[in-house]
Amino acid sequence: MSMPATAMTDGNAAVAGMNGPSLSDADFNFLRTFVYEHCGISLGEHKRQLVQGRLVRRLRALKLRDFGAYCEVLRRDPQAELGELASAISTNVTAFFRESHHFDLLTNELLPRWIAEKKNGGRLRIWSAGCATGEEPYTLAMVLAEALEKHGSHVDAKILATDLSPQALETARKGVYPIDRLEGVSVERRRRWFLRGEGDYDQYACVHPRLRELVSILPLNLLHDWPMQGPFDAIFCRNVVIYFDKPTKQRLFQRYAGLLPEGGYLFLGHSESMYGLNDNFDLIGRTVYRKRSA
Repeated sequence: MSMPATAMTDGNAAVAGMNGPSLSDADFNFLRTFVYEHCGISLGEHKRQLVQGRLVRRLRALKLRDFGAYCEVLRRDPQAELGELASAISTNVTAFFRESHHFDLLTNELLPRWIAEKKNGGRLRIWSAGCATGEEPYTLAMVLAEALEKHGSHVDAKILATDLSPQALETARKGVYPIDRLEGVSVERRRRWFLRGEGDYDQYACVHPRLRELVSILPLNLLHDWPMQGPFDAIFCRNVVIYFDKPTKQRLFQRYAGLLPEGGYLFLGHSESMYGLNDNFDLIGRTVYRKRSA
């Protein structure tokens, strides 16, 4: 919980925290600049209390006395703390089969077509960019595994899942979720693709080894260099660009276009749009874009 702004002894306005150090103007401005340059996330003044409240936990974890000391950590070694910072200030809201119409399109149209086209040695690749705690890539793995069984299992098919947050990636790698997180998964799929825990873990479920085989989980900052060269048949970047300003979105969409072949698909979140940001794509469904022919 935060309290109203008060005057600090150094003359800077600050938001005083009831249970922790306050965030001065100078430290907040440094954090805003740092986060924008390294994560592409634009923090307005209205985010000040949120930043203070969430970063207090990092101060405690690192045993730092105040936000000034935390800013010094970022100055000395930006990369070491970057993932933790990004995780703290962003909201990783996700779910299995979230925005189910995207997975219906994959199941009913795209995966059967791709598998048929690639039976003679082609590669099928999907990228979950901003995979958070793993629900999205494992949902992709479910529909992919089912399509391979139905239409041809001898296709080289893989899913790349990336995120900046160390905590989110750790959860994704474990693939263990509370039972109530499986709400969007049908009873049939729960039985097929999850292993129920026992004893102290009876309220948890672990993803099936077959899904793990299909998914590679790696750390990646979308603003930095990308080691993969593609091409990807589809890129899922849902509920990620909502944090970015217009120039950052434009650069990101252009980079995605470079990793998609003609006719490749880009999936965005329900509150996101590419309107006026890139002319390489056509909108063909609800937040579904297809790369145009040259």
